[in-house]
Amino acid sequence: MKIQDLFIFRNSSIDEAFKKIQESSFGLIVLVNKDFIFERTITDGDLRRYILTGKNLSSQLHELPHINSITVEENCTASHALRLMNKYYIDHIPVLNNNKIVVDFFLRKEIDKQILLSTPDLGESEEIFVKDAFDSNWIAPLGPNVDAFENELAEYIGIKHAAAVSSGTAAIHLALRVLGVKHGDIVFCSSLTFAASAFPILYQGAEPVFIDSDLDSWNMSPSCLNMALEIAKSKKKLPKALIVVNLYGQCADYDQIQQICDEYKIPIVEDAAESLGSFYKNRPSGTLGDISCFSFNGNKIITTSGGGMIVSNDTKLVQKAKFLSTQARENTVHYEHKELGYNYRMSNILAGIGRGQLIVLNDRVKKRINIFKNYKNELSSIKSIDFMPEPAWSKSNHWLSTMTIKPESGISSNLLLDYLAEKKIEARPIWKPMHLQPIFKKCTYYSMQGNDISKNIYNTGLCLPSGSSLRDDQQELIISSIKQFFKDYK
Repeated sequence: MKIQDLFIFRNSSIDEAFKKIQESSFGLIVLVNKDFIFERTITDGDLRRYILTGKNLSSQLHELPHINSITVEENCTASHALRLMNKYYIDHIPVLNNNKIVVDFFLRKEIDKQILLSTPDLGESEEIFVKDAFDSNWIAPLGPNVDAFENELAEYIGIKHAAAVSSGTAAIHLALRVLGVKHGDIVFCSSLTFAASAFPILYQGAEPVFIDSDLDSWNMSPSCLNMALEIAKSKKKLPKALIVVNLYGQCADYDQIQQICDEYKIPIVEDAAESLGSFYKNRPSGTLGDISCFSFNGNKIITTSGGGMIVSNDTKLVQKAKFLSTQARENTVHYEHKELGYNYRMSNILAGIGRGQLIVLNDRVKKRINIFKNYKNELSSIKSIDFMPEPAWSKSNHWLSTMTIKPESGISSNLLLDYLAEKKIEARPIWKPMHLQPIFKKCTYYSMQGNDISKNIYNTGLCLPSGSSLRDDQQELIISSIKQFFKDYK
């Protein structure tokens, strides 16, 4: 259909307008004057409201109200048009030429056909477990699916105990609680991570201290950690716990980190939110800390919509976490509470989704690894690009495929992000390090010899679409777009 086929004049009837809308694939038509200059758009709803003023189908459009329609010029980008749609709660914007004549449309349904970063990938198994929850009326938090999900995940990674909770953030919070972190304590944490790794430190009234990454894995630098602990010991301010993040699915170097922590008797919280299905020297992620935490947010490798899991071989730690996560209710007939608790347990319905997702976890991991390998194989010839390194001791699930653009290329990662956005490809910056976040600006941060590796990775890096539902043709489009970008900016 040509744009001109959408034009209608005020001497046309309402009936003619309805028929033109029905014939339109746009779901709207354009009211123009005798010189074809744009006046307004007309939808089915506009015509029905017009009829309610006393008109009938044979009435002409002479009295159809004027409105101040949002329009854009021909040089407008899709991303700018989408921002306008979101701002004004509209689904279409006419594109006008210099003569105020409509030459095109931006439609939300077209712009929103993006290739997204990491979307949920659901199958048939989830529905079976969720239906069982409905059929048995186990809707409220806890129930058979929760117990089974805990047992099945614990068995999958080879650990003794698990507690299903409402989020990965809740899991980290509980981990700090059961380790005895309290107001005034210090907790060391990876800087290159999402804020959910560090916020629970503040929940406990403790003080975060951030540790830089190494270049080998982008995870916490053992050398930097050792230096920070030596300084902390000299100040008699050792941390109560250490939160080590497995960034984008890749495990940190736990042998070195564990050796250092053993020397100072510091317990490790493994933030495995992004690394379910990953391995460190044949040891599954989730078994590498004194206590470990998973996330099942909608963008993770498996999802429960929203949820998390706290796991450990220490019976007392997990039992305490379960107790605190159910409002710290004492084992009495009446409601008795002796300490602060939380409403952190997972619902039986969401646990059913998790059980179905766990069945296909190996396939999800395999798909994401293949997506990363394909990016690397197809784009490594571009000299300006480096991919997240994977040391010999690591087997990453490649939750997200990440890359950096070499600073000497003179090309910013933001420029590529904008370029991909114009092609409806959602890419994202690397996590902004915690020591650069305004909320943590007063916190101590340790890097080696002033070489801020976390900051450099953030400044040059981006995450590419990596979901296990990503189609081959979609990845081909992403790859060809990146190749064209670097060709254009040589």
